[in-house]
Amino acid sequence: MSNEPIIFGLTVAEFEAISLKVLLTALILYMMFIVGNLAWKSKAGKYGTMWMFLALGLGILGFVSKALIEKLLGIE
Repeated sequence: MSNEPIIFGLTVAEFEAISLKVLLTALILYMMFIVGNLAWKSKAGKYGTMWMFLALGLGILGFVSKALIEKLLGIE
């Protein structure tokens, strides 16, 4: 048995990897809520709301594609 610290039965690296994915997902969902609320309160209309979510969606797409590219290239 190694002397590596254990958190909730996981090594520190495993805990950090799981926490990163869970908390970033929660942050993205919260950001979507904020954009939707902003679009609703500003009465942006259909097209304004669409563009607001498109801008946020491109940021999310970039984050997800980065993870996929790392996995495909074996960089992890």
